[in-house]
Amino acid sequence: MANAAAIDFAKLWKQGKDFAGKRAVLLVLLVLVLVTGIFQPNFLSWDNLINILMITSVYVIIALGEGPILITKGVDLSAGRVVGLTACVAASMLQRSDYASKIFPDVPFMPLIVPIVLAIVAGVVVGLLNGAIISWLKVPPFIATLGTMVIAYGAVSLYVDRPPHGASPIGGLRDDFTSVANGAIPISGTFRLPYIIIIAAVVLVLMWVLLNRTRTGKNIYAIGANPDAAVVSGVSVGKTLIIVYIVAGALYGLAGALQAARQGSATNNLGFGWELDAISACVIGGVSTTGGVGTVGGILTGVLMLTFMNNALVFLNVSPYWQNIVKGLIIVSAVAVDIRKYLRKH
Repeated sequence: MANAAAIDFAKLWKQGKDFAGKRAVLLVLLVLVLVTGIFQPNFLSWDNLINILMITSVYVIIALGEGPILITKGVDLSAGRVVGLTACVAASMLQRSDYASKIFPDVPFMPLIVPIVLAIVAGVVVGLLNGAIISWLKVPPFIATLGTMVIAYGAVSLYVDRPPHGASPIGGLRDDFTSVANGAIPISGTFRLPYIIIIAAVVLVLMWVLLNRTRTGKNIYAIGANPDAAVVSGVSVGKTLIIVYIVAGALYGLAGALQAARQGSATNNLGFGWELDAISACVIGGVSTTGGVGTVGGILTGVLMLTFMNNALVFLNVSPYWQNIVKGLIIVSAVAVDIRKYLRKH
């Protein structure tokens, strides 16, 4: 009986250890939320939680574009600048008619959907450019997207530069546009579900379907796991990579339009460094830096982890400098754990 109890205890310990290893990010997120809630009860207020989810909505759309690229063992450094470019494209066409500093004073009133679609198209164009450079010219993703990052920033700076105002923020946005990100559907009593959260949820579902229920999704994982074996299996690597970067560009375009609507303005510096946050969220959420591994649920968890962490540190009055240090340590730890898993397998 004693031996059986010891064996059961050892098995239980192993199961608990395995669970903690697989759900480490969720456990850290839970502890972070609970500890911050104890010291700052307002952190767990409904208004703050909704605000966090609204912030998360934009970031998760960007991360869902970056994630599949990382799964193919690539990277997209242009993400943040594309978000800024597309935000300015949408905002410039949705300024109020009575706003004094309109970029296009002679542009007629447009249906709301048109500028948003144009922003998505602008993102698709950059994504297609990235995919073509990587697939056809065989330029490494890091260098290719570094180049398009600089190009996108130059393009958006030229776009918003209007003498004598210079590259000033694009403001005076229409109410119907800002309500897309800040409006909400009444559910029950004072409970309201923001549109932006619904949009993010729809994108999550669509990306889950793409990665888990389509041939393209299977090809994405195959390329990341072993590109040579994928070619032998008949996978069109070039075509798949172009699709991945186009989808990412479309998501950046949507995120840019939503962010412009959410903050009521756009500048050429919007989105600076956001690609690093997206990459960080993906890695924290279990997307392997060695390719072939990653899930939509993991990406969502990683984004929630970073957003809750940033918000919690602000509530705890932690210096922004320390916030960067904490974020960096979490990222390095996540990559270190991922690399150790890869080494154990090989």
